[in-house]
Amino acid sequence: MSLDRVVIAKEFESHRQSLIELVQGFDQSHDPLIGTGDRNVIKRMEFKGISVAVKSFKRPNWINRWVYRYWRKSKAERSFMYAQKLRSMDIGTPTPVAFMETRNLLGIDRSYYLSLHLDAPYTFRDLIHDLELPKRAELIQAFTAFTFDLHEKGVLFQDHSPGNTLICWEGERPVFYLVDLNRMIFTNLNRAQRIQNFARLTPLKTMTDQMSEVYARLAQWPEDALKRDMWRVTENFQKRFHRKRRLKKKLFFWR
Repeated sequence: MSLDRVVIAKEFESHRQSLIELVQGFDQSHDPLIGTGDRNVIKRMEFKGISVAVKSFKRPNWINRWVYRYWRKSKAERSFMYAQKLRSMDIGTPTPVAFMETRNLLGIDRSYYLSLHLDAPYTFRDLIHDLELPKRAELIQAFTAFTFDLHEKGVLFQDHSPGNTLICWEGERPVFYLVDLNRMIFTNLNRAQRIQNFARLTPLKTMTDQMSEVYARLAQWPEDALKRDMWRVTENFQKRFHRKRRLKKKLFFWR
């Protein structure tokens, strides 16, 4: 595989050739997968004793190949750029290592984002599915404070969903790391944007209420109104999500 564009973070520049070889061997490697790989494929790969998460983005359609080449940054480049920006703002995300692209006459063909692999014991999804998780209530409160901090710093993480926040412990303190970074907006957030940003996180009303209570206190907003509004956007998202799933089953019934 010939890589047409290779951008390496300064602290990893001395490993340029090793990183290029890692990506060139991505398709043939039997390294362990991270996640299910339904659309994009992520593998945990090793070089010189360093563990790296290498994300291969799905090939874009022919229109987006051209758009990503000439008009808009690829998903890999945005992930790399946003990771650097988040870390400069003291917001947790795995250390960005590099991004690479292959191109053809149609535009961008393949793109890859590399970050240091973070062996996190939990994601936010575990708070939904394991009601007996140790210190679960504390984690929900801390996660809400983390989200409030994002909003105060002008970060709208558009993929704020259960699998995209890793949870680690530093001593007795929970620390959160954002992943899947290619869709972000940096702006002053209004109340509606902040509330909508919680819509995809959990289908559990008890969790939504807990997060509402913490966020209302931090933002100095009326708690009852926030509970109502946060649950409304959550319900709306869940209805759309399940309606879309039912439609897919009807349209692709043979799968």
